[in-house]
Amino acid sequence: MSNEINYNEIPSTNFIDDFIKEDMAPGGRTQGMQVHTRFPPEPNGYLHIGHAKAIYVSFSAAERFGGVCNLRMDDTNPVKEDEEFVNGMKDDIHWLGYDWGDRFYHASDYFEDMYRGAEELIEKGLAYVCELSQEQMKEMRGDLTTPAQSPYRDRPKEESLDLFRRMRAGEFEDGRMTLRAKIDLASGNFNMRDPVLYRINRKTHHRTGDKWCIYPMYDYAHPFEDAMEHITHSLCSLEFEDHRPFYDWVIENVTLPSKPRQIEFARLGINYTVMSKRKLRALVEGGYVDGWDDPRMPTLCGLRRRGYTPRAIRNFSERNGVSKAASTVEYGFLEYCLREDLNETARRVMAVLRPVKLVITNYPAGKSETFTVENNPNRPQDGQREVSFSRELWVEAEDFLPEAAPKFKRLYPGGPECRLKGAYIIKCVGYETDENGNVTEIAAEYDPDSQGGDPADGRKIKGATLHWVDANTAIDAQVRIYDNLFSAENPEEGDFLEHLNPNSLQVLEGCKAEASLAAAKPGASYQFMRQGYFCVDSKDSQPGSLVFNRSVKLKDSFKPNK
Repeated sequence: MSNEINYNEIPSTNFIDDFIKEDMAPGGRTQGMQVHTRFPPEPNGYLHIGHAKAIYVSFSAAERFGGVCNLRMDDTNPVKEDEEFVNGMKDDIHWLGYDWGDRFYHASDYFEDMYRGAEELIEKGLAYVCELSQEQMKEMRGDLTTPAQSPYRDRPKEESLDLFRRMRAGEFEDGRMTLRAKIDLASGNFNMRDPVLYRINRKTHHRTGDKWCIYPMYDYAHPFEDAMEHITHSLCSLEFEDHRPFYDWVIENVTLPSKPRQIEFARLGINYTVMSKRKLRALVEGGYVDGWDDPRMPTLCGLRRRGYTPRAIRNFSERNGVSKAASTVEYGFLEYCLREDLNETARRVMAVLRPVKLVITNYPAGKSETFTVENNPNRPQDGQREVSFSRELWVEAEDFLPEAAPKFKRLYPGGPECRLKGAYIIKCVGYETDENGNVTEIAAEYDPDSQGGDPADGRKIKGATLHWVDANTAIDAQVRIYDNLFSAENPEEGDFLEHLNPNSLQVLEGCKAEASLAAAKPGASYQFMRQGYFCVDSKDSQPGSLVFNRSVKLKDSFKPNK
């Protein structure tokens, strides 16, 4: 199938495409094969925005060349792995819009094959059982001018084979022995100084239970899994570049059904966040956040709960490009991609986050009317809706001052005329306060002849256009305002917990929203006029007790490179 494709006609989007085209060309190492990639996460946590780039790279490369991409769980370390994470990862990848068909695998599918491969290496004199402890290995690792040492390197292969089988049988305690590759103790690449292939680890595996008490190291398992699945191009982050010689060594020295090629690219870095699973786990287990799906977390489930869309994340991944050069992307660019998407898709509504009562004194008491407004001016197909209007409204407290201030063009006694969005033009005539001096009510008069309040009516006023909610029909809601979880641009420096932003979450109670939001569904996104983009919280929001998360501000100073 794939040999019918003219790969030269496929435009290259990055250097990985060039490598693939080279391999698939006549005489290339994978000529006649179908391009086959894989995404191999470790199920010890939830996927984050950095994984989104890796997912994009592997799945999109296969898609561009008419190939396929596997999903494989790298479950070689049973200590922190859990089926919860497996299911969460599958859900997140599907949510992003990618699919692996029936090609879902686990590293543990190949445990028996890996074991046989290890025995083959022993029999070839290319692996041996070592009794050095982890600390002793470090001490005897050597340096750039001193070779490493291992007193067990020349152990007879018959003895190593016997000990390795006894390791599998559970005769030795954890840490007592390891199986090491026999490569080059003087190599300038320390990954080639007789790396460990297997270690004893009596931990229950989430799939295989207690069947195994020895587990392969990732560097040994990785090429094995790729070869067993006939992967043509194993796309990895740049940290694995120094591991590639060992990857190729395994491929060349173990009898395997195929010979994949490893290609590395720079991983994604974003300021004001951390993406180490160890650190993300510490945030969750330490109670610093509300679980893996806390909307402040860079996890895909957290971003999803906050209101990020698959298209925004895919656009972000694509527009960042793929290169060998490590770089840090501004968090503002991720927000820009979301704002760009929601501007096209989110329905416009009115909600007042810090409400104060506005009474239109010359509006007839008991009267109520409705105005028709567009749901989204960018999408006429979304239609229109009706909003109710009466004598008493809710407006933002910040839209009022007791007296004039420079450049303040909103409500104050004797101030300019202001438009109520979609309704009338009003003018502030007074206000009331409580015993503490807090404003409890604003008084205004309206112009009955200004119905519609649309600037297109040609009437010029000096005041601003204000959003509002009818007090007679308004519904209550809780609104959560999120900021960066960390106050430092690079929280990786020093103790990352010391950089936690104490103002990363602000909870607003008693917010007022227009009646149409009573039917808002979990996960639905809206633009709150003048406030930003908000999403119905998928975890805590209930009918009659709505919770909205601010996804992103309405505007920002960030400007993408053109």
